[in-house]
Parts: sequence; structure tokens; C-alpha cells
Amino acid sequence: MADKFEAWAMVEVMGHQRLAGKVSEQAIGGTSFVRVDVPEVCGCQSFTKLLGAAAIYAITITDEETARAAAGQLQQKPMDEWSARRMLGLPEPQRTFFDPDNEDGDVPY
Repeated sequence: MADKFEAWAMVEVMGHQRLAGKVSEQAIGGTSFVRVDVPEVCGCQSFTKLLGAAAIYAITITDEETARAAAGQLQQKPMDEWSARRMLGLPEPQRTFFDPDNEDGDVPY
């Protein structure tokens, strides 16, 4: 029996999404998924994403330090903030843009 796959890596997913974290295999209901455990970095909470093999464009094996640094640069989130707010029935936050002529910098739009 072969050893289970487990490595730190960068995973590129169709749709131009990239994830960095500890990659392993996980089976659910008889179907095998690629599991990416994204570490907590730069104030972004850790999370796990399961991906179907057909959705993956590339996996680049790396060391833990590099994967954590990449996760910090990517600032990945478990789900889109706007989707979560809609799902929970919360009002959307007021959007702002940077206005260099405004002392406070950001102004609503």
C-alpha cells in the first residue's frame, strides 16, 4: 500500500485562484479530493479547502516556510466576505475609495 501524499505546496486552480498550504488527500463518499490546509498568516484565519482533481491546474511542491510566505502574500480567505454577509442576512458594509483630497483618506461611494 502506498503512503498517503502530504506536502507543503502552492496549488493553482482553474479560474486563476491560487492556494498555499499543506496538501494531502481526503476521500468523501468514495470520491478522492485534494485537501489544502491553508495556515493562519497575516491575520487571515486558517481554513481547509477540498478540491476536485479536475479543478487543479498545477501543484508546486515547496517547503513549509515558502508555502507560509506565499499564503501571507495571497492573503487567502475561506470565503468571500460579500457572500458570507449575504448568506447570514447581514447588511453589506459601506464601500469606500481612497480620496487624496480628503483628510480622512477614504470616502463612501
